[in-house]
Amino acid sequence: MSSNRIKKPKKQLTEKPAFDAQAFFDSAGVSRRVVEYRDSQKIYSQGESAKNVMYIQDGGIQLSVVNEVGKEAVVAILSPGAFFGEGCLAGQGVRIGSATAITPTTLLVIEKKEMICVLHAERVFSDRFVAHMLARNIRIEEDLVDQMFNSSEKRLARTLLLRARYGTQNEPQKMIANISQETLAEMIGTTRPRVNFFMNKFRKLGFIKYNGGLHVDPSLLSVVLHE
Repeated sequence: MSSNRIKKPKKQLTEKPAFDAQAFFDSAGVSRRVVEYRDSQKIYSQGESAKNVMYIQDGGIQLSVVNEVGKEAVVAILSPGAFFGEGCLAGQGVRIGSATAITPTTLLVIEKKEMICVLHAERVFSDRFVAHMLARNIRIEEDLVDQMFNSSEKRLARTLLLRARYGTQNEPQKMIANISQETLAEMIGTTRPRVNFFMNKFRKLGFIKYNGGLHVDPSLLSVVLHE
């Protein structure tokens, strides 16, 4: 005997939209300043007092540290949607590194006390902020493994793909702002001539191209995956 039961339509799974921190700050009335920086302008220097947290509204930031003999190393390159300077929330009295704009950049600057109040009062924002920090820690661990075990060619390819947001929840960028070969060399722990050699190689193979900016093709992933 056949069944006449009506099957219920399956629910469609929809991906949760990305959390818009700026929209949240607007709606929650969070006190903050909007500050604009020129390309290459210093935002804060290593050793300065740490009093606020910053959110990148537009542009890009380079985080770097200098050792006791004056050698500088680039720790990270951050894009719109990223927080930085959050060490002050965990008792960091001074900046352990420097932050510099790598392109014209607009930041939201939130004072330490205001940020702590928001984190305590707004659970949704607090959850998203913690998730953001955990993702940053995972990225740092991946960078360390990359530095220890992969060739400079693979490290450069991975850095370019990350700059173009391939492999993240964000939409890949069709074009990324030009970044100097000196900075790339500092980021991946090699020399500028080596970076120049690999960039020319990537261009000849069609993995990257220059046209008003740097275009990164997803086929560059083959360099990272190649054993």
